[in-house]
Amino acid sequence: MAKGKLLVVDDDSNLLEVIKMRLESAEFDVVTALREDDAVTAVREHIFDLAIIDLQLAEGDGISLMADILKISPEIPVIILTAYGTIESSVEAMQKGAFNYLTKPFDPRELLIQIDKALENRKLTGEVKRLKYLFNEKYNFTNIIARSDKMLNILKQVSLIAQSDSTVYIQGESGTGKELVARAVHLASSRKDGPFIAINCAALPETLLESELFGYEKGAFTGALRSTKGLFTEAHNGTIFLDEMANMPLSVQAKMLRVLQEQQFYPVGGKKLIEVSVRVIVATNRDLKVETEEGRFREDLYYRVHVVPIHLPPLRERKDDIPALVKHFINKIAPKMNKEVIGLTPGAMQKLLMHDWPGNVRELENTIEYAMTMTQSSMITQELILQTCGLFPEPLQSLKEAKASFERNYMINLLESTKGNVSKASELAGKYRADFYLLLKKHKLKPEDFKKD
Repeated sequence: MAKGKLLVVDDDSNLLEVIKMRLESAEFDVVTALREDDAVTAVREHIFDLAIIDLQLAEGDGISLMADILKISPEIPVIILTAYGTIESSVEAMQKGAFNYLTKPFDPRELLIQIDKALENRKLTGEVKRLKYLFNEKYNFTNIIARSDKMLNILKQVSLIAQSDSTVYIQGESGTGKELVARAVHLASSRKDGPFIAINCAALPETLLESELFGYEKGAFTGALRSTKGLFTEAHNGTIFLDEMANMPLSVQAKMLRVLQEQQFYPVGGKKLIEVSVRVIVATNRDLKVETEEGRFREDLYYRVHVVPIHLPPLRERKDDIPALVKHFINKIAPKMNKEVIGLTPGAMQKLLMHDWPGNVRELENTIEYAMTMTQSSMITQELILQTCGLFPEPLQSLKEAKASFERNYMINLLESTKGNVSKASELAGKYRADFYLLLKKHKLKPEDFKKD
């Protein structure tokens, strides 16, 4: 049985035949097309799992053909093949719906890897669509933007976790979307019709946090003029989300342990035991294991909350999601500002992709909101991107990342000072021209971009 049905479009009949042979040997069912019209007809007549399209076609371009195909079959992932591996063409292809692109000549193994990723992505997308019907408008699952492998795997985790009633532990840096994931778990679960109660444990002092969580009886302390229900009681038959759990005082942690073990507790100053049915989701930007080892978090409670862990990656580790996140934020912000902003210039997108995002998704949203506030055109330019990045401390890079960053900036300075003259630039760098061209390709730099009239 074939692993999937693929459409391959290229105006080079020899290359088309080679690709077909390689894909068929990998157990794919392959349909080929030399012309755009033949490709469109094939999509109308067959159901394809994926399309591979050359960027430069005899009668047009691959991006336009991709748009025509997606109108007929919106779910089909597309891989663009290009001999012109520029930032501009790749960004445009990704912005208009391509799953990925490969630069010719490409390694056949890399093509198979990209095909497998695209097919897995499509499978996960189908699962996400199933979950969408479970969520209300405000917290629609589409608010969790996922294109990178890491985030797609997390959405898969959410769909599985939601079916149980186990305690969930979400760990991630500030701004990564921990509460959004917690709401997704709740709204995909059998408790979706019950309440979702969220509290930030770091925002309240010890005495107030205890009374907020568990409630209190009249006269339990000065100012307790009447008995009041706590958040655990309000969350009965639903979910309670305890954000910044690492900041919970040890005295409150002891009471939390009983709630998790027995689903019952005493209100502050009360003698009557209250029983609840609550799903608990906790989150923290610290490592609870370290907090436990250093005595700031109870070991027994750690093992109670660390049942089903989810690690949310920082944005710098999921940069494949940035173009989709940008589109989401533009669509979200534009109506509020009454502006017709349709996207970013390639230079602006490149600037976003090169940033390390210490403030994560929250920082990215603020960056886009600032740029949309300041722009006077339909396209956001790079001058408006990250104007306030100095407000965020840059995280320490690895040695490999630091070397790559220095090397790229050095190459840019060379090209700017020589106005794109490769001979002069390679001479100043003490490199052979061939080696210099390899560095240009590595960092996706084009000498012509630096030539001045």
